[in-house]
Amino acid sequence: MRRREAIALTAMGIGAWGEVAKAADTITLTLGGAAVNVRFGPGDFDLPRDELMVWISTAARAVTVYYGRFPVSTAAIEVIPATDKAGVLGGVTYGAPARTQITVGQHTSARQLEHNWTMTHELVHMAFPSVSRQHHWIGEGLATYVEPIARAQAGSLSAERVWADMVHDMPQGQPGPGDRGLDHTRNWGRTYWGGAVFCLLADVQFRERTGNRRGLQHALRGILAAGGNIDGEWTMKRTLSAGDDAAGVPVLKELYEQMKDVPVEVDRASLWRRLGVSVAEGTVVFQADAPLAAVRAAITSTYFH
Repeated sequence: MRRREAIALTAMGIGAWGEVAKAADTITLTLGGAAVNVRFGPGDFDLPRDELMVWISTAARAVTVYYGRFPVSTAAIEVIPATDKAGVLGGVTYGAPARTQITVGQHTSARQLEHNWTMTHELVHMAFPSVSRQHHWIGEGLATYVEPIARAQAGSLSAERVWADMVHDMPQGQPGPGDRGLDHTRNWGRTYWGGAVFCLLADVQFRERTGNRRGLQHALRGILAAGGNIDGEWTMKRTLSAGDDAAGVPVLKELYEQMKDVPVEVDRASLWRRLGVSVAEGTVVFQADAPLAAVRAAITSTYFH
C-alpha cells in the first residue's frame, strides 16, 4: 500500500474497520467481515486511485455501520472510467455473486466524490434479497432511504442534510394522475422515492408502536441475519415477514397491504410537523418539542441497541 493511500485511509478511520491489500489490478478491502475486491477498468483518472478507494471505503463503512456488518462475505466492485467526463455517471448492482459496476468520469474531482451518494446506494442493494420485478420499488426505495441515513450514522453526512433532502425529494414519490399502487409502478419517481416514502412510513410506525425501541434498521438487520441478501431470491412475503419478526410488530406487511395496489398520498406537512422538521430559508430547523422528535433523532442516531 502506498504511503499516500495509507494516510488517507487512516485519516478516515478505516484502520479500525478494515485493511487494504493489492494484487495485480485488484485492490481488496477487508471490512465488516467481508472481502471487497475493487477492480479498475482500462482508462485514466485525473485523481489518484487512492482517492477513489477512499470514496469506496467510506461507502462500504457506512453500509457496515448501518447493518452491523457488510452484507455479503465477498463482493466485487468494478470502476469504469468515462473518458472526458466528470462526476459519477451511474451504477448497477447484481447478485450471485454480489458485484457492482460503477462509471466515474475521468475528470471527476475529489469534491465531487465526497458529496456523491451513488456508491453507498449501490452497496445498500447488497443487503436485501432479490425480489420479483413487480417489487422492484422496494429495493430501490430502500437504497434511496437507507443511503443518507447510513452515511449520517457513519459520520459523513449531517442529520440536517438527511432531512433537508427528504423534505425536498420525497414529493417525487407521491402518486400522480393514473398511478396505481407501488406494485404497479414503472416510473422513476414512484419507484425510487415512492419506495423511500414507504420506508420512512415504516420506520416511523415501527418506532411509534415499539416506544422508539425498534425501527426499520432493526427489521433490515433481521432480514440480513436470516440470510436475505442480494445473492438470494426471496418472495416479498418471506422478506417482509423476516423484517417484521425482527422488529416485533407487523408494520411492513400491513403497510404493504395498504400501498401495493392503491395509490396512497401521504400528508407530508403533517408528517414533517410531527417529526419536528421544518425548512426556513433553505435551512432545516428541528423542533425539539414535536410529538415525534425523539423518533426523528433516533433514525439517524449512531446508537443502536
